[in-house]
Formats: sequence, C-alpha cells, structure tokens
Amino acid sequence: MKLKDLSVLLFVIIIIVMLIIPLPGWLLSFLILLNITLSLIVILVAMNASEALDFSILPSLLLLLTLFRLGLNVSTTRSILSEQTAGNVVETFGSFVIGGNPLVGFVVFVILIIIQFLVITKGSERVSEVGARFTLDAMPGKQMSIDADLNAGLINEQQAKERRKKIEREADFYGAMDGASKFVKGDAIAGILIVIINIVFGLIIGMMQYNMAFGEAIATYMRLTVGDGLVSQIPALLVSTATGIIVTRAASDDNLSSDVTNQLLQYPKLLYVSGVSIFLFGLTPINFWLTTPIAILLIAGGYLLDRPNQSELVDQAVEDEEETSKQMKSQENVVDLISMDPIEFEFGYALIPLVDASQGGDLMDRIVMIRRQLAIELGIVIPVVRIRDNIQLPPNAYQLKVKGNEVAHGELMLDHYLAMTPGFDDNELDGIDTNEPAFGLPAKWIAEEVKDDAELSGYTVVDPPSVVSTHITEIIKRYAHALLGRQETKQLIDHLKESYPILVEEVTPEPLSIGDVQKVLAKLLREQVSVRNLPVIFETLADFGKMTNDPELLGEYARQALAAQITKQYTNGSKSLRVITVSGKVEQLIADHVQQTEHGNYLALDPDSQQRLIKAVTGKIERLSLQEETPIILCSPTIRMYIKQLLERFFPHTVVLSYNELESDIDIQSAGVVDIE
Repeated sequence: MKLKDLSVLLFVIIIIVMLIIPLPGWLLSFLILLNITLSLIVILVAMNASEALDFSILPSLLLLLTLFRLGLNVSTTRSILSEQTAGNVVETFGSFVIGGNPLVGFVVFVILIIIQFLVITKGSERVSEVGARFTLDAMPGKQMSIDADLNAGLINEQQAKERRKKIEREADFYGAMDGASKFVKGDAIAGILIVIINIVFGLIIGMMQYNMAFGEAIATYMRLTVGDGLVSQIPALLVSTATGIIVTRAASDDNLSSDVTNQLLQYPKLLYVSGVSIFLFGLTPINFWLTTPIAILLIAGGYLLDRPNQSELVDQAVEDEEETSKQMKSQENVVDLISMDPIEFEFGYALIPLVDASQGGDLMDRIVMIRRQLAIELGIVIPVVRIRDNIQLPPNAYQLKVKGNEVAHGELMLDHYLAMTPGFDDNELDGIDTNEPAFGLPAKWIAEEVKDDAELSGYTVVDPPSVVSTHITEIIKRYAHALLGRQETKQLIDHLKESYPILVEEVTPEPLSIGDVQKVLAKLLREQVSVRNLPVIFETLADFGKMTNDPELLGEYARQALAAQITKQYTNGSKSLRVITVSGKVEQLIADHVQQTEHGNYLALDPDSQQRLIKAVTGKIERLSLQEETPIILCSPTIRMYIKQLLERFFPHTVVLSYNELESDIDIQSAGVVDIE
C-alpha cells in the first residue's frame, strides 16, 4: 500500500489515540500546530478551486478535521483539568490574548465564538442546504439541455456522458456538503460547551483540590481555556470559511483570487468616484490626513488600470481584423463550409415552439427516443439529427434532408390536431383537408374543440409533435441504407469483434472488405430487414464469402439465414400469412432472362414482357390494398432479387419474399397468382 494511502489511516488512528490515551504537552503542541496547518491548506485550496468539484473531497475532509479537533479538545481538556497545562502552544495563545486581564481576553474569545457560530457556520449551513436543493431541482433541466445539445450535434456521445457524469457528481457533492455542514455547526457548539466546562470545572478543581484562591484559579484556568479555545476555534473558523467559499463558488475558469481582482477592478473609472468620495469625507470632522492618502491611492489605481485598457482596445481591434482576414483566407474556413450533416431537419419560424423547450417543445427529446428505438429495430446507430430553423421555408413548413438532399417535407398547424380518416369521410367534421405526411393517408387538421367529436366518429387524432415524429421515424427507416457508410460499418464490426473476434477475422479483411460488408448490410436495410442480428449475418458471410463477393447474392443468403426474424416481422406472431404467389411460367420467364456478367447478375427482360408483368402485379396489389392488407409477393429464392429489382421502381414499398425466408410451420394462404398470358 502506498504511503499516501496509509496517511489517512494513520490520521484516524491518531484521533482514536487522542480520545483514549493522555498525551504529553509537547505532542499536544505538535498536533495543535498540525491542525492549524491542515486548516490553512484547506482554505487555500478552496480559494484556488475554479469550481466546487475541484475540491470534491471536502465533505469527507470536513468530517475528519472535525473529529481531529474534537480529539484535540478532549486531550487538552484532560491536561488542563488534571495537570494545569496543555502544552506551550495553548499557554502562549492564552497569555497573548488575555494580556494580563482575564476578563478582556475572555470577551475577545466570546466574540470569536459568536463570529464562528452565528456568521460563518450558520451561513455555510444555509448555503449548503439551498445549494443541494437547487442542484437536485435543476438536474432534469440540465439532462434535457445535454440531450438537446447532443441532438443538435453541438457535442458528441462521449462529451454527453462526461456532462451527465459531472451533473451526478455535483448532486452527490452538494448533498454531501449539506450533511457535512451539520458537522461544522456541531463542532462550533461543542467548542462553546467545552469552554464552559473547562472554566467551571477548572475553578472547582483548582479551589477544592489544589487550594487555589479564586483569583489565582481564574487567572490559571481562564488563560488555559482561552488558549485552548483559540487554537481550536481558529482552525475551525478557517475550515468553516473554506466551506462557505466552496458552496458559494460559481463555475469559473479562474480561482477566487483572480475572479475577485478581475471583477472587482473591472471598472477602473469607478475607482475615481470612490477616491473623490473618500476625499470629500476628509472635509468633514473626519481626519483629513487619513482620508487623503486613501483617495490618492484609489485615483492612482484607477488611472493605472484604465491606461492599459485603452491600448488593449486598439490592439484587440487590430487583432480581430487580422484574425478575420486570416479566417477568410484560410483553407480550414473553406473546408468547414463544405461539411454536410447526415440528417437535417429544417423548419419555418412558426414551428419554433415545437423545438423550444422553454415554450413546451419536446421534439428534441422525441428525436432522442427515435434514435434509440431505431437502433433497436434496425441494428445501426442513427447519426445525430441536425435541427435548425430556415427562414426561406414557409412559416408552417418543414423538410427533411439526408446527406444534403431533401427527401421529405410537410406542413404542421401547431394549434390544431391531425385527424386521420377511418375509411370514410365525415362531411360534418369541420377541418382543413390534408394528407398525413408519413404514409400519405387522407386527413384533416381540426381544432381542439372538435377533437372529441372526431374520436367518437372513428378518426385517429394525433398532435403535431407526434405527426412530425412519426414522419421522421419513417423517413429514417426508409433511408437507413443511405446512412450506413463504410465508417459506420467499421464501428459495427469493431463492436461485434469485442464478442466474436474469430468470426470477424474469418470475414474481414479477407475474403470481404469493409465495403463489401457495407453493401450487404445496406441491401438488407433497403428492404427494411434489421441488421441487429449481426452474428448470424457474419456467419453467413463467412460461409459464402469465399465463393462469391457479389453483395446481391450474399444479401440473399443473409436473408435466408434471418428467416426466423423475417417471418416474425411480417406475421406479427400469427402462424398464417396471406401472400401473392408467382406462377411457374413467370418464374421461368425471369430465370431465362437473367444475364450474368463479371460485375454481377441483372434482369434483361424485354419491354413488352415487363409491361405485362407490371400490369399483372398491379391488379393483385390493388385488390389487397382495398382489403387493407399489406401486399406481399412470394416467389422462389432464385428469382426473388430480380423481381424486387423489377418492381422497385413502380412499387417501392411492396414486400418480396422467397420460400426460404419463411419458417416451415407458417401456413401460406394465397391471395392471388401473378401470371401473364
């Protein structure tokens, strides 16, 4: 164990020894000087701390120093009452303060006790209590502020963690200080009681056991008591002052000395006013020769402080101009201009209350939850959504951008609710016709007064923040594949490597590069297949990556390996699934027109056959849509990706599955067959 670790243990052992074993005078004097030294160090450290957490050990240190002083009080009281001495330090302090008059010395000591108990200790206790209360009350707001900065991209995840940890430490510190200040108060009360005990019982012992006269007993025990009280209360006063400094310390980049001098003297011209005022006091019966030097000192100090400020203003203006010129010419300034955010949410000025927390806006908190939800659903880390206002947009409009390109937009009416139609229009419901932005469903903006009527009529009624949150969620899901680049893929691989190092080594960098893996994962995300089960995907890539590096084929193999996940995704726990099947004739037609090249395989179907196939699929999809069912096309594994490629331009949201992507216990119910003549 290191020496500095043993020091605290030895300190506690010394306290226990002082409470039990009588100590010689020379050792008491040494420990008293040690107590004064420690208290002086504490107050100097407190003055040098730039914020409270720089001296976070103070609550525990207060307890140890308080116990140390009480142990000293016990030892000195034992020596005073039994031996009529308590070491050279106590006698020296007592003789110096009393100065031949015990009553005057005692009065001085009582004043010191009053200052310690009623002013310093009482104030520190109150400030600690209020500081703890306000710190705990402010915690939710600080947490929300951190989340808002994280959403806005002003800080990263690591900085957010550090800020949250600092908030927790502040709450713990001020809570501990609230309790520790009670020890300081108790120490002051104990000091008063010990003084009374020393004087009363000292008189009794001196007069009854040592046959002293009353005056001799008063002189002896008053001197020792006052000395003992001073050597105890002076360190206590220093520690109490240090406590008050720490709990009243506002966050700053400098220590107390720098802040006091910088802020107290930040307006030199006010020293002129103070100097003139003091000089005018000298014209009254107050001594002129006492006020004049002070006035001259203030005016001279104001002049000396004000003169550098004038030159600094000129120098600062020149520096600012030079710095601006450098920034305009520097390459870094140009680089900053071309940086692009992965996801941006821009809105008109009328939608500011949606984001402003002071006006009740909670969109930033919702986006935090959206990112967490999508991380669970999709298996990737969604980038921070940059939120900003755009005066070029209409007041109630907003738009979403992915990598600088607008991918969605919409309009909100903050004082209305969005009522989505239950399948029929209620002409009696007053509202503004519109379309729900996420899914394009017919809807109406309705006033709050008719909200209950709309719900009774079967409408689904949601508030504007929920509307835009749903829209953002669906857009991010739709473009998740575009948000997953090589850098993000590398992060996923590194995370997987922590648990499956051998599996990762078998896949990358050989036989597949990070770019190959990224293309496979993007292909899965493009069709709304979660990549959270990354170990299963990598097992598949390890098996088939040595045979081919075609991301399309590897994606198909990965889909088949995720059959349980895909089945659950589209059956929602049911054991049956209604699908549109593909006839053998169509499957054969597609298989015959697959062209194989060294860059991959693609479907080369003649325009006439394409037109007939699209027409056949359109009829089946429309029929299912009228029945409010999600259209799912089921085909053989060999042609699944080609059918998806063909239909993606016309029916981007239509699900295409293969037989190998469904578990064997699922009951397949045909809702139609795609066939061409």
